[in-house]
Amino acid sequence: MKTVTLEANKRKDTNKATRNRLRREGRVPGVFYSKRSDTIPVDVLEKKIRPLVFTAKTNLISLKIEGQEELECIIKDIQFDPVTDEIVHFDLLGLTRGEMIQLEVPVQLLGSSIGVREGGLLQHLLHKVEVECLPKHIPEHIQIDISELAIGDSVLISDLTVENLTLLNPADALVVAVGHQKVVEEEVEVTEELAEGEEPAEPEIIGKGKPEEEEEEEKESK
Repeated sequence: MKTVTLEANKRKDTNKATRNRLRREGRVPGVFYSKRSDTIPVDVLEKKIRPLVFTAKTNLISLKIEGQEELECIIKDIQFDPVTDEIVHFDLLGLTRGEMIQLEVPVQLLGSSIGVREGGLLQHLLHKVEVECLPKHIPEHIQIDISELAIGDSVLISDLTVENLTLLNPADALVVAVGHQKVVEEEVEVTEELAEGEEPAEPEIIGKGKPEEEEEEEKESK
């Protein structure tokens, strides 16, 4: 798996005003954490972390902070602005060689389905799979060959066998399926009808922040 170097500054201030200033300057605040070290508040250039977030593969990251040894990590959590979809915060999880880790790995579909060529509709329902493995076995993605899928066929988590990985999703979780076009369209119509009349949800940040920053915002709001 490819290793990408990500340069970061160590943040001295973690208050809301500082985080907002960083975002205006084109930088994104985040944290590095590990079982074997203290949490390190950092910030990186938005244009540098964006390609690592909006990708169909997992990247191993070598985090470079001035005055410290490079830290091997992966992106564990991302928070997005609910309106603009801009990255507003990220979590980096430090890796320890020989220690198991849990993470999400993207699913990549290969081939052209027989069922689609016959008029069916491809439904890719699970775009990432939760796995447990050693850092050296982290894959860029999990590949599924869909070329033999006919109309009515599907692939469940239980159908996948990936060397050196333990799949953590429920065995009956549906990853990809080829359905009859009429049935799929009816399901979409029902979903849209149910959505009508629902009260709009309050805007919220996707993901979870770190206690340090949550506490700071609560203090400032009082």
